[in-house]
Amino acid sequence: MRIAYLHSGSIPSVFANGVHIMRMCDAFSAAGHEVTLYATPGSHPADDPYAYYGVRHRFPVRRVPCPDYTPAGYWKRAEAVRDLLIRDGVPDLLYGRDPYSLSAAADLAPFVYEVHQLRDDLAPAGMERDLLAQPRLARVVVITHALARDLQAAYPGPGPLPVLVAPDCADPVDPATTTALPELPGRPDAPRIGYVGHLYDGRGIDLIIELARRLPGFDFHLVGGTPEYRARWEESCGLPNVHFHGHRPPADLPAYYPHFDVVLAPHQRKVYTWGNLFEIGRWTSPMKIFEYMAHGRTIVASDLPVLREVLQDGVNCLLCPPEDIDAWAAALNRLVADEALRRALGDEARRQVLDRYTWRRRADDVLAGL
Repeated sequence: MRIAYLHSGSIPSVFANGVHIMRMCDAFSAAGHEVTLYATPGSHPADDPYAYYGVRHRFPVRRVPCPDYTPAGYWKRAEAVRDLLIRDGVPDLLYGRDPYSLSAAADLAPFVYEVHQLRDDLAPAGMERDLLAQPRLARVVVITHALARDLQAAYPGPGPLPVLVAPDCADPVDPATTTALPELPGRPDAPRIGYVGHLYDGRGIDLIIELARRLPGFDFHLVGGTPEYRARWEESCGLPNVHFHGHRPPADLPAYYPHFDVVLAPHQRKVYTWGNLFEIGRWTSPMKIFEYMAHGRTIVASDLPVLREVLQDGVNCLLCPPEDIDAWAAALNRLVADEALRRALGDEARRQVLDRYTWRRRADDVLAGL
């Protein structure tokens, strides 16, 4: 099948949506589909986006600039995307998270709309409702059951939306393609506690710093974060057992996981995107959790309903209330002291990813029957 993936963001970039979209295009390609990605020009100076993201297939990436990041600018870009789709040859399926381009091209081919949050920033008002009422809408893909329920409630319509819940995923680990990582800073004999992801508000970075203060015998490593967010946390931290590694290309992250004894997902009840533009805590499906699982790492995560859609306390992780620092410290002490428990939780997490949460399986699921 010929698929056009419509994305309103830049490739490459430092943002998680770029990782998700490149992994999905890679998985579509692995399934034998002919995929072209339509994105905006990259906001990261990587020379080779395929190497930067660590994807296996070199599907075409067509970059369509946005004149300005306002609704008027997005609509103007959407018309340019529509014209390009016609010139390239109308595909069998449109797929994407860009409601503007999907709206502009909705009459050209059947389309799948992927949604990761409820949007209140689209213009004109009602455009998403109109998009969901288009006759060629084939499926709506969401990342959590919580989001599926909220989307159905927001757009009741004459009948239920064709919604499919497909959580985020990870690729199986291939040791042959994992580059070696130089020794991490810190003490070689100290337990290493890792966090991989952005440093935005609501990601629990303050909780990690407090854990480091309470557990001076452990070294904490935070991998990720744009320069401005890294500077903000690093300047206020001042602890010798906390190490900020900054943003790394997604292709380099697999080298870090084997160095961590325990990994953290300390999401708070409210979770924000870059610049606090959106609050997504109710619906989030963090990719880093699935990557932790794929690498067989032992996870301590926040006990939140949306994370319980994937995580099971005492089965594939330990869960702690996000505001209970004593519980988090106790969980880390318990895991560091019990290697057998760490191994059992990590092995079960890896098994579940391979069985349920690979990008290739997700690609097959979201296209099934289309």
